[in-house]
Amino acid sequence: MADGEAVSTAARAGGPAFWTPGTQILWRYRENGGPRPHIARPVTVVRDDADLLAVWLAPGTECVKPVLADGTPPHREPLATRYTRPRTVARGHWLGTGVLKLARPGEPWSVWLFWEPDWRFKNWYVNLEEPLTRWSGGVDSEDHFLDITVDPDRGWQWRDEDEFAQAQRDGLMDAALAERVRAAGRAAVALIRAWGPPFSDGWQHWRPDPAWPVPFLPADWDRTPAHVSS
Repeated sequence: MADGEAVSTAARAGGPAFWTPGTQILWRYRENGGPRPHIARPVTVVRDDADLLAVWLAPGTECVKPVLADGTPPHREPLATRYTRPRTVARGHWLGTGVLKLARPGEPWSVWLFWEPDWRFKNWYVNLEEPLTRWSGGVDSEDHFLDITVDPDRGWQWRDEDEFAQAQRDGLMDAALAERVRAAGRAAVALIRAWGPPFSDGWQHWRPDPAWPVPFLPADWDRTPAHVSS
């Protein structure tokens, strides 16, 4: 797992702490309204510099995900009680094909790329979230419920608007935060319509290095980090 020895020489010279390609880090999400991570996904760094962090979530990777106290996956719980029933976390494995995640510094979303098993490109997925914060072992954020899917023909759709509304009703975000999320979504839509980066950068043609091992989930996946930067 990445630590001081895995960052670039720029960090040792006092510059930004960039990870070298092939480094394994954690991509985590905090529970909404709380300090603890409840999602942790080990990923492999594809690119990391002042403009972009790109990571690969490999098929079969062991991850941590939220579940209801009785083990029920949240998406199987009726929407009215989905965010109010007691929760815990469970270990599991990433099913299906892998995911390429792209995030630009300070941006309130990340862009995920999905493929079919034969590597036919499926879609982009804009995950609205807090801008990533970096620490020695990875990056942290908080999911904002509302998302956008973008098809190969550049058509787009809002996703999970019902969950976004329910989260507000259940007090997981106040009106000010909800408006910031909507504003971020509108900005993302403007970027999609203009076909700016990363959509215009050809990432759908990218393929992972077959020599990369599947990253492991460390025992201390939930440790409290000393944040390095946004």
